[in-house]
Amino acid sequence: MANFVYLSKERLHELEHELKDLKTEGRKGVAERIAEARSHGDLSENAEYDAAKEEQGLLELKISKLEEMLSKASIIDTSNMNHEEVHILSRVKVRNLGTQKDFEYQIVSQEEADLQKGKIAINSPVGNSLVGKKVGEKVSVKAPAGTLNFEILAIS
Repeated sequence: MANFVYLSKERLHELEHELKDLKTEGRKGVAERIAEARSHGDLSENAEYDAAKEEQGLLELKISKLEEMLSKASIIDTSNMNHEEVHILSRVKVRNLGTQKDFEYQIVSQEEADLQKGKIAINSPVGNSLVGKKVGEKVSVKAPAGTLNFEILAIS
């Protein structure tokens, strides 16, 4: 089964830039720290060297994960999507029927999710319950904090 990572063009470019930076500046910085630590002598008791090598391992792991994510990336073009129902990259305005407060969310992939920016993952309880719904529909969401009830006010 193909395991796609759905990304907007903007997020793809951000990740590509981050990967390039990690591979160039990140690796260069770690190599300099390792060289500096080596110059302090005996490596068997050199905490600076051990820390720099551990930093190198974490950097390479991050690079590997980014490369894997980018290899699975599928760009979503929103220009020809209809706004009749909620789908990935839709912006959705909902009203919490319990508090009568309105919220705006964008439905994104798990890798792009950032609640502080109003981006919720398509596979989150709220995101999953909104997908396929239309303006005026009501949804109940079983969330860790209990059941939430929303009404969809707008989709764009």
